[in-house]
Amino acid sequence: MASNNSIKKTLIVAFALCIVCSVIVSTAAVALRPQQAFNQEADRKSNILQVAGLYQPGESITKQFEQVTPRAVDLRTGEYTDAVDPETYDQFSASRDPAQSRTLSGEKDIAGLSRQENYSVVYLVGDPQDPEQIILPVRGQGLWGLMRGYLALRGDANTIEGITFYSHSETPGLGGEVDNPKWKAQWDGKQIYPEGEVGEGRPEIALVKGGASGPTEVDALSGATLTSKGVTNLVQFWLSDAGFGNYLAKIRDSAEGA
Repeated sequence: MASNNSIKKTLIVAFALCIVCSVIVSTAAVALRPQQAFNQEADRKSNILQVAGLYQPGESITKQFEQVTPRAVDLRTGEYTDAVDPETYDQFSASRDPAQSRTLSGEKDIAGLSRQENYSVVYLVGDPQDPEQIILPVRGQGLWGLMRGYLALRGDANTIEGITFYSHSETPGLGGEVDNPKWKAQWDGKQIYPEGEVGEGRPEIALVKGGASGPTEVDALSGATLTSKGVTNLVQFWLSDAGFGNYLAKIRDSAEGA
């Protein structure tokens, strides 16, 4: 009588088990894909609502997001554009496509991005023609990797409302303090440029050691020099002419002319 413990039978059983498991995993992945996409979209919207101070726990995120209008912006001109759909456009993916982005290098790449997309999406709270807040997607290199988040500005396009990072790999207790609500609260009311110098030269908002005192200063993260420098660089990059600077200048000019 042949042994049931032969190597051949063991391999056949193992192979069959692998096939069955693969089918189950593949089926589950396909079935759950719509839910995963929905959850990712809900997470994106909740982060935007939180940085704007609009998030209400327990209430429908979709309903809350009705007060926010996404608009595509051509970063090269600062003008709104219909070249991409702001509801579906993935600017992070676009930044890796040479046909949809440009190369950054040297002093122009203070955020350490290497490439930058041609178009981005901003989120306007309230009347899109005269927004109460402007939410900007920002990203840049920290100590251990890319930090991705949102920066909220008031309608004057110079005063900061808040900042949040939804993705980073900074050290817990050090650079990871970018998640600390007390640290993030310091950003409320800070300015990109000092009063009377709006739009002149490189943005002055920065993290500083030893205690922030001026309107363009935020406390650096204790024991996290490189993360603090990374936050300063990414914020200054996206608020400069290389990022949303031209767009924000048009917002300010429009407000002054109203």
